Amino acid sequence: MGDRQNTIVCIFDQKSPRITVYHIHEWLQETLRIQEDDIRMIQIDGPQRRVYIKSVSTDRMMAILKMVKGQLQYHHENAELSIVKVEIAGLGTKRVRIAN
Repeated sequence: MGDRQNTIVCIFDQKSPRITVYHIHEWLQETLRIQEDDIRMIQIDGPQRRVYIKSVSTDRMMAILKMVKGQLQYHHENAELSIVKVEIAGLGTKRVRIAN
């Protein structure tokens, strides 16, 4: 994702069981109350366990972030509970290696 404006990232726990695309879409609709008109794109990064949600407007993105307060829960089919961090994409920490 080159342009990460108006983008939210949901970061699932790396130790949690894998989730199908269908279950992710259901979960997004139930927990974030996202309608089709509110989003421009959803990208799922399976190996990193991240879901990127590109919103149509900054206002809608900020409303979602305010509603979830930084984290959500996902209930797996095997009754396991995972904590999902929700934040603005691209604002995380980065490692920089400096030589010499």
